Amino acid sequence: MSVSIDLSGKVALVTGASRGIGRMIALRFAQAGAAVAVLATSEDRARPVVDEITQAGGKALALGADVADAAQATAAVERTVKELGALHVVVNNAGITKDGLFVRMSEEDFMRVVDVNLKGTFNVCKAASRGLLKTAGARIINVTSIVGLTGNAGQANYAAAKAGLVGFTKSLAREFGGRGVTVNAIAPGFITTDMTSDLPEAVKQSSLAAIPLARFGTAEDIADAALFLASERAGYITGHTLVVDGGMSL
Repeated sequence: MSVSIDLSGKVALVTGASRGIGRMIALRFAQAGAAVAVLATSEDRARPVVDEITQAGGKALALGADVADAAQATAAVERTVKELGALHVVVNNAGITKDGLFVRMSEEDFMRVVDVNLKGTFNVCKAASRGLLKTAGARIINVTSIVGLTGNAGQANYAAAKAGLVGFTKSLAREFGGRGVTVNAIAPGFITTDMTSDLPEAVKQSSLAAIPLARFGTAEDIADAALFLASERAGYITGHTLVVDGGMSL
């Protein structure tokens, strides 16, 4: 019996997929046989990932949208279905940070992070929900963060948005379960990406010291978790937040 995960015949939409975790999820899904809609803030940013997939023999679509805008999110979902023929898996990975101590944090910085990370997920799920509820074995995977579980100084906006995703995931899991749609979240720890590369070395070292596995995570670590949750093997898992942090939050 084969132990590999096969997503042949499936169509996946991955937001925030131009780099880092989202890019790797898109590539992993394509390697498993899925057609992938690669959504970034512009089609130009999505196209290199699409080219990487198609050059390897896969099928992909470049999409540009600000997921915080409901109309743009809806248009992206509609294009996915129209051009790739269906939609089986939605991965909400799009996110931004605007870090700063709370006493100096502007309302604009707070709301923009919430709009992209939390409202953006709402917008994409809302646009995709009617079709997913009619699709056997559909999957929604929301990328949150351990910060949403533990909090973090200087990230009140990001932590609030990511914590909101945990509750949002559980609520959708309860509502959609009767139609066979699973809704889960992944909470990455310290992952080596463009977003973390600019952190001060002292911050990196203090974070590393708190990780029992003694290494930072990779985008591949998160993509493998997403691939599992998207597969038939995760068919009896819903409403769960899978922590992938090397033990950092213990």
